[in-house]
This record gives sequence, C-alpha cells and structure tokens, in this order.
Amino acid sequence: MTPPPETRIDVQVEHKDAPAPAGKKHPNTCPKCGSHYRDDELAAALWVCGQCGHHFPMRARDRISWYADAGSFTEEAADVRSDDPLAFFDLRPYAERLSEAELNTGLGEAIVIGQASLDAHPVELAVMDFSFMGGSMGSAVGEKFSRACDSAIEQGVPLLAVTSSGGARMQEGILSLMQLPKTVCAVEDLHDARIPMIVVMAHPTTAGVLASFASLGDVTIAEPGALIAFTGPRVVQQTTREKLPDDFGLAEQNFRFGHVDEIVPRPGQREHLSRLLRLFDGGQR
Repeated sequence: MTPPPETRIDVQVEHKDAPAPAGKKHPNTCPKCGSHYRDDELAAALWVCGQCGHHFPMRARDRISWYADAGSFTEEAADVRSDDPLAFFDLRPYAERLSEAELNTGLGEAIVIGQASLDAHPVELAVMDFSFMGGSMGSAVGEKFSRACDSAIEQGVPLLAVTSSGGARMQEGILSLMQLPKTVCAVEDLHDARIPMIVVMAHPTTAGVLASFASLGDVTIAEPGALIAFTGPRVVQQTTREKLPDDFGLAEQNFRFGHVDEIVPRPGQREHLSRLLRLFDGGQR
C-alpha cells in the first residue's frame, strides 16, 4: 500500500534579503534599499521609495494627472502614430513591436502632449513615457513634440516638457535621427516667440533626446539620481578604459557642473513648477 504524500506547509517570510521565487522578481522592489511596495502604496507616494528616496519610473499619464489641475488636461495629437518606412525587421518586425508597446502601455507613442493648467497657470505639456519602447524618439515623437511647441506659441503659454528616453529609435534609421534638428528648430520657434520652456529630466534622459530639445530649456530641473548623459557609464568606461566617478552622468554630477539648474525631488516638483510659472507670468497669478 502506497503511503499518503507528505503534507508540507510552504511558509515564506518577506524580507529584502530573502530570495525571490525561481523565475520571479518581487514587483515594485526598490533597487536601492530592497523595500517592497504595492502599486497603491507607490502611487500614493508618487512612485518614490519612502525608505531611501529612490525615484521609480512614473508613467506619463500618472505624471500629467498629478501636475495638471483636476479636469484641465486636453490631449492633443493622440492619433499620431509611428510608421514603418523601412519595413524594419530584427528578431521581430518593427510593426509588431509597436503594436505590442501600444497594447502593454495603453499609449499610442512614447510622448503625451496637450493643454492643461497647473495651479491655475495655463501650460502646454509634453511628457515622455519610458515604458513605450524605452521612451525612444522616432518620427511620431518628434512630430508630437513639435506640435506641442506650435500649440504653446499659438496659446502664448509656457511649455513644460518631461524627458525620459533611451534616445533615437534605430528602427526608423535616418528619419529618427532627423528628429533632433526638427525638435531643436521647434524650440527655436518658441524662443523667437518669447515663450518659455521648462524641462524636467527624469531617469534616464540620454542620447538623441538629451542632444536635442531636452537641453534647451530656459529652466532645467532634474530628479534625484536620474541618469543624464549622452552615453551610459558602462559604455564610456569600456571605451575609454578609465575608472569613472561613482556619480558619472547622474543628476548630481550634472548639477555640480552647471548642466541643470536644480535637483528637485518629485514630491516638491509641482510647487516648484508653480513658482516658476508665476515668475514667468510676472507674478500676475
């Protein structure tokens, strides 16, 4: 007679040093201190670790909902999508990757633009989302940012851009690279119209986006610990074969060298931006 199988009770204690189940990673684990959070806990804390202050990525629509006064945001150019002019194929077709990104994120592209008000100050928003193909800038992203500049000029209101990008989208080849001069020209039109642009650099702001419109703000603030560099430290170190500083390319180093005007933790950004908008408005609101 076969004995009954042994009854086992699986007891797991959640601890930052406890190994995750095979093939799984605890969701919302802080990479800096190992603390674990539920989605609602992080959302209430603006996706900032309450233990060490690490800034998790924040989705574009979540950031817009927080920046914009309730009910004030009106999205623009929501129908603009990337094309596949090269019929690009690596391991999978580019068109398939685009469809998957849209399905997974609920976004049409890696940037969301539109009109809003922030603390009763009218503003044009252009907020990037890293979850859509690494926030890469293809022709649709460049087009939407340019339209945001045009809308800011037409309304006569400041443009607030939030950047989070791995750079130009290689699947579109030279058409992607041409978004660099296109967006720079759009910002130049803003300057000619004497319309201010405020840039918030989130992690990461790199490559073609950093080399174009992200670096052209009248005021540039960064989130703590954000990588702000044309190329990441690993590539630079492998290329130069030199030991780099621990804070190479981070917001703190960029602030020390004057590349950004201020580092503002996320919970204080809305108040900080409101103050900047009030200054640009001449203190009239």
